Amino acid sequence: MAIYPVIMCGGSGTRLWPASRPARPKQFLPLVGARSMFQETVLRVAGLEGAAQVVVVAGVAHGKLIAAQLSEIGVEAAVLLEPEPRDSAPAMAGACAWIAQRDQDGVAVVVAADHHVPDADAFRAAVLTAVEGARQGLIVTLGVRPDAPSSAYGYISPGEAAGLVWTVKAFVEKPDIETARDYITAGYLWNSGNFVVSAALLLAELDAFEPAISAAARAAVASAQGDAGESQVLGEAFATAPKISIDYAVMEKTKAAAVLPVDFAWSDLGAWDAVWAASERDQSGNAVRGRALAVDASDCLVRTPAGTQVTLIGVKDIAVVVDQGQVLVCNLSASQQVKTAVDRLKAEGRETLPSTAPFDTIEGAAAWFDRWLRTSALPLWWTLGADHVRGGFHEALTPEGEPVEAPRRSRVQTRQTFVYATAGQMGWQGPWRQAAWHGMTYFLDRYRRPDGLFRALVSEAGEPLDETAALYDQAFALLAMATLNAADPGHVDLAGEGRLLLEALQVLRHPAGGFREAGAHPFQANAHMHLLEAAMAWTDAGGGPEWQALAEEIVELALTRFIDPEAGFLREFFNADWAPAPGEDGRLIEPGHQFEWAWLLARWSQMTGEPRALPAARRLYAAGLRGVDPARGVAINALNDDFTSRNAAARLWPQTEWLKAALILGEDVLAPAHALVRYLDTPTTGTWRDLGLPTGSFGPEPAPASSFYHIVAACQALTSGLQNG
Repeated sequence: MAIYPVIMCGGSGTRLWPASRPARPKQFLPLVGARSMFQETVLRVAGLEGAAQVVVVAGVAHGKLIAAQLSEIGVEAAVLLEPEPRDSAPAMAGACAWIAQRDQDGVAVVVAADHHVPDADAFRAAVLTAVEGARQGLIVTLGVRPDAPSSAYGYISPGEAAGLVWTVKAFVEKPDIETARDYITAGYLWNSGNFVVSAALLLAELDAFEPAISAAARAAVASAQGDAGESQVLGEAFATAPKISIDYAVMEKTKAAAVLPVDFAWSDLGAWDAVWAASERDQSGNAVRGRALAVDASDCLVRTPAGTQVTLIGVKDIAVVVDQGQVLVCNLSASQQVKTAVDRLKAEGRETLPSTAPFDTIEGAAAWFDRWLRTSALPLWWTLGADHVRGGFHEALTPEGEPVEAPRRSRVQTRQTFVYATAGQMGWQGPWRQAAWHGMTYFLDRYRRPDGLFRALVSEAGEPLDETAALYDQAFALLAMATLNAADPGHVDLAGEGRLLLEALQVLRHPAGGFREAGAHPFQANAHMHLLEAAMAWTDAGGGPEWQALAEEIVELALTRFIDPEAGFLREFFNADWAPAPGEDGRLIEPGHQFEWAWLLARWSQMTGEPRALPAARRLYAAGLRGVDPARGVAINALNDDFTSRNAAARLWPQTEWLKAALILGEDVLAPAHALVRYLDTPTTGTWRDLGLPTGSFGPEPAPASSFYHIVAACQALTSGLQNG
């Protein structure tokens, strides 16, 4: 029976705010010593005699952080990433299902990632004793003998001796301090939250008491995505597991519960007083990390970042913690109340500082972008971005919010129509209907050619300037029609308009499949991408079978021609046979388009069940990530086909596509959300920067209206993804 150490990385450590945040919770912080609590835990359990592969269970948002911290200490582990948090019972079930899939006799040693255990040898000796109990069919938890009454921990009342372990009479919740004293007198133990159990037994007990959890765990492991030896995202079935702790799900019901009393020093570092107690202190009892001067100050905790100086004068028993612009000052005896203060700050929107970190959770990102969209961007681009005299929409706004006079591209009118129709679908209470029809009416009136296709450009006065009928522009016309038809049907026969345009498009058909584009690159992926988006929109809106047939055709072209069969990335330009274009044109890779196609193919997989679409989407996403500059945290404009940089500038739109792809594939959402929000920090709230320079600064260009399509689609994906989750 091999031993599998399982490290549980859930929890946000709210009581250790402001250092502990959802994006980087306490287990990943160096609270005591140079290593993080997670790293210390990995090294402690990896040293167990007879230990097999370490298993880490964590949320998808922390996958990269875990990989980096494992690399720092030179330990490999199997990382199981939860698509969403479901509490300790589903997390343990997922780990045990993973173990049982490989070793039916495997014993799981389940430990929390954020516990402080100075004596690793004593811990390992206790675990090996508990393993013997597990091999006898028991679920053994480690019960720490208290050294003082504490209201911060749950307690275990031991029953009768059962060999090296004891039966469990009762699990009790965190008591008040007086009750804690009574518990100690009665011989109660602290509930450490560490468990040693046969993986098969835990699953069997869940089958008996909470079968929905064990079923979801097995299904999630069976459908996990990723490298089976390293990092995997558990399948979508995991999200169906009930949210419940292992204590409630199993330990309070099972007849197999046992406890092993242990005497080693232990703390869950649940609040700043516990961190102070576990830290090295000077002769005055002060635990200081960072720059601090203490004058007649004793028994204090100070943590400051580089560049910050703290001075203490005549104080005792206080904590001063500075992090990300937030300052906590509290009496150490009141450390448990930090959570209450953080809850109030959250309710008032002051937990983070908007100027430096407007959000640090997916929920926070969704709320921030939704607020920015509804209160700033949508009103601004209707009042100032629309031409209320001549009709249509302006091409751009300056950073100060002034309209830019320029000839008007058809794609701007259709994209702005899409924006406001989407706003209506999202429930915006502003004049979305008026704005959407303002764009659509102007477009149908000013851009239609006699052959049923639409021209590229008109003057500010609406006079034709460029008769080119680009496939790209026709795709956005179809997308705008589909979206507005779904949002506000019945005013104009947009379904009929869409069918007429689809018929007119047949003149652009290419004999080898797909369509020709106007201009220097007639055979390209980009225009087809937006045509696929439009066909899927019409399919979603209940259009006829011709739309699904069009989408199927383009998906097939992408899977067999656009995407490199060996490396999994998508090229931009091709020859007439849909083989890569010769020379440098054929080598071009745009990270933003890797993400955008990944999003579309993942959606197509959801719509149709096409088995090749989702694996292709994941490969495209991985290719896109190779175009993310780690120093700036942004997706750059272009790579070569060997993934060397081709254009290190970073426009706004690739960040939106990165965000959409991350959302639908269950990847790290905060990284692209933080990348995008930097572009929205402008003198006039509701506009944006378009071009990020390799130096990290931004170009002086005005905000192009065409970018609003990308932004609103990302906002919609973020808010709808959160609601669906």
